[in-house]
Amino acid sequence: MSCSGADALPAALAALPAAPVCVGYSGGLDSSALLHALAASPLARARGLRAWHVHHGLHPQADGWAAHCAEVCAGYGLELTVSRVSVARDSGDGPEAAARAARHAAFAAGLGEGEALALAHHRDDQAETVLLRLLRGSGPDGLAAMREWRECGRGRLWRPLLALPRAALEAYAQRHGLRWIDDPSNAEDRYDRNFLRQRVLPLLRERWPQAPAALAQSARLQDDAAGLLEQGDALALAQARSLDPHALSRSALRALAPARRARVLRRWIAALALPPLPAQGVARIETELLYARADADAEFAWNGARVRAWRDLLHAAPQRPPLPPDWRADWDGAAPLALPGGGRWRLHGTDRFDAALRAHPRSGGERIALPGRAHRHSLKHALQALGVPPWERERLPLLSAADGELLAAGDLLYSARLQAWLRERAARLEWEP
Repeated sequence: MSCSGADALPAALAALPAAPVCVGYSGGLDSSALLHALAASPLARARGLRAWHVHHGLHPQADGWAAHCAEVCAGYGLELTVSRVSVARDSGDGPEAAARAARHAAFAAGLGEGEALALAHHRDDQAETVLLRLLRGSGPDGLAAMREWRECGRGRLWRPLLALPRAALEAYAQRHGLRWIDDPSNAEDRYDRNFLRQRVLPLLRERWPQAPAALAQSARLQDDAAGLLEQGDALALAQARSLDPHALSRSALRALAPARRARVLRRWIAALALPPLPAQGVARIETELLYARADADAEFAWNGARVRAWRDLLHAAPQRPPLPPDWRADWDGAAPLALPGGGRWRLHGTDRFDAALRAHPRSGGERIALPGRAHRHSLKHALQALGVPPWERERLPLLSAADGELLAAGDLLYSARLQAWLRERAARLEWEP
């Protein structure tokens, strides 16, 4: 039989990952064929094989579908995990995208360490994805469509069937007499992907029979191009980084071509696990922050995150409020001190302070007796000399003695008195913002 026939599916699974495999099992034809083929593999079973059904609760027969999946897995002697998810019907992205987001969130949260999640996406699915991305105006990263491998929670997502047409999966399922679920919603062309599958791709095949294969090949070429772009992005990002991973050099960014700079900014934000920049995010950063005065406190905020410009740097971090002006806490150092809005202070290397100290926010005008200095110095000027940005100073906790002497600013500055005390005990303070 040719590579497009029923034997093509087992051949596509010949290179099993050296890890436990979990099959994303909807009960439909595609995932039924994939699960059967993996269940027939002694090696897959030996490495650890299970199935996972996501119950979206969107169809009246959803409970019956879960029961069908449980019956099939019991027949194979495989463990089945059923996850019930809540789909945001008013997310604004449509029901397809909302269901997919809920499904992938469940997968990311529940995969085991190093486990491979096998999904049954095939070449026709890939062609549909390329068309959808084209219609959304995607660039090389988007047009690379679905990758065979990508990170997912503590494991990885694996799509081993992307080179196979759906006809190969159907031939396999019929040859082995498999039973599967036909979701009635797949016939509703009001959904974008169904519209492409039922009305657009058949028309394209009339003129160009190899259209799905050609679209999938374009995705592979775009993936190659995206890989080369990512290499350049990584190099440019490394050259723009400061010692703080949350900061980039504005002058280094200005030296980049605009297209590269946009990619570097998005890569940087992703590396910090911040929400993706909105559509106009890069343009806002370029016009409002990249060329702002060195002493300006310019910022761009979105979805709980914020990028700020100060001196030659861009800083990115989650939005956090300043310390409350009326906050006070007595701290003896025996246990970590939780700070308002997150973060903490710890004392390492000794049990506790000789007497409880007072933790408090800045109020302005503080002065500190720094080690090796004859006079007290303005805390504001000392922090400026260290290059501490203004917004970090807003969250910087201070530590004072009972007599009111300022002893520490976070773990950035110690007074001569506190430094001598810490050195005698080989101790230190640690401030986690």
